[in-house]
Amino acid sequence: MGAQWKARHKEIAANAKGKIFGKLSKEIMVAARGGADPDSNSRLRLVVEQAKKVSMPKETLERAIKKGAGLLDGGATLERLIYEGFAPHKVPVIVECLTDNVNRTYPNIRVLFRKGQLGASGSVAWDFDHVGMIEATPVNKDSDAEVAAIEAGAQDLEPSEEGATLFITDITDLDAVCKALPNFGFTVVSAQIGYRPKNAVKLNDEQRAEVEEFLEAIDGDDDVQNVYVGLAD
Repeated sequence: MGAQWKARHKEIAANAKGKIFGKLSKEIMVAARGGADPDSNSRLRLVVEQAKKVSMPKETLERAIKKGAGLLDGGATLERLIYEGFAPHKVPVIVECLTDNVNRTYPNIRVLFRKGQLGASGSVAWDFDHVGMIEATPVNKDSDAEVAAIEAGAQDLEPSEEGATLFITDITDLDAVCKALPNFGFTVVSAQIGYRPKNAVKLNDEQRAEVEEFLEAIDGDDDVQNVYVGLAD
């Protein structure tokens, strides 16, 4: 399934854009703790660029930055939580949450894992690489992904959705590779730090449908930010 699982229905769901804005707002608030100026805060700059690409309203974007930077009353107090476990058929899953209420999030995640198995910290993380992930599209037909990866300093690459390429980087190189890719014919669509499976599990169509249903339920929770799964395409 690549480095990050995405619900198949997201692009056509009526509430898809609002859900995306909500998740990006949380990321912006967390990133803005390091400063409200994107020019001097590389993490914030990457998320802001991503928000602009999906046409997040300017007022929503600016409010998220101010809340995260503590410039508004009732500033953000979001905590990042990682849960590990297995989907049906022993498929490893890492669930990343951003929440303002840990006492709400854990019980919800525990219920969502009832058809799988919620594990302890470290139970599946060993089967994933913690990396930078950059999704980028070619500027023209002459853009060579392999050359761009080498020249920009990416560690690896793999095909992504709709002709895009997913460039894999060391965590510390994420911002530098983002800045370099446009020089080699690629436009950055999104960039984040996440988890890439080392040993993806292969399933038949019936088993895969069961896992997809499990993942969609988890992704639908408001506190869930990202879902990473070791499931082969």
